[in-house]
Amino acid sequence: MRKIPTLFRRDPEDRRRVLDEVDPECRWVLDGEGVATRKYDGTCVLLDTDGTWWARREVKPGKAQPPGYRPVMTDGTTGKTVGWEPIDRSSFAKYHAEALAAHAGEPRPGTFELIGPRINGNPEGVRGHALVAHAEADRLDVPRDAPGLREWLLAHPAYEGVVWHHPDGRRAKLKRRDVTGPEQLA
Repeated sequence: MRKIPTLFRRDPEDRRRVLDEVDPECRWVLDGEGVATRKYDGTCVLLDTDGTWWARREVKPGKAQPPGYRPVMTDGTTGKTVGWEPIDRSSFAKYHAEALAAHAGEPRPGTFELIGPRINGNPEGVRGHALVAHAEADRLDVPRDAPGLREWLLAHPAYEGVVWHHPDGRRAKLKRRDVTGPEQLA
């Protein structure tokens, strides 16, 4: 797991804002490459090839890593380390167990979004806890320019955002909250 870069550069003066300037690492999106999918608003979990479940976890600089934690990368700007902790040590363990019990069939290894009533205030509006395989996320037909993306995201308030998947494995994202201010992507 690598932190997915945001399609547009973040404002160095206010990291909550994005600028109307594409991140060079994500230029391929505006060039029409890759597939757009819905970004679900939950928490990321992983089923590895050994059948072990993990929860995504960020550790702030200077804080101790939890037992069993597997760091993946450290953000050079924020200093936060992103990695995986065993699901049974996660604060989401109970909700993950509920989602897994309700899941149809045997999940295949990969990443999932854990969504539900006790996850982030349930912005997805689901009745029970559920697992959405990222590999099976809804495909979207979205614009590939800043004004068009802003308009599209504002017209779809139920979506947290968009994640683009390049055939070579690269990904890029844009969250609705990145474009909701009047000065965003103007």
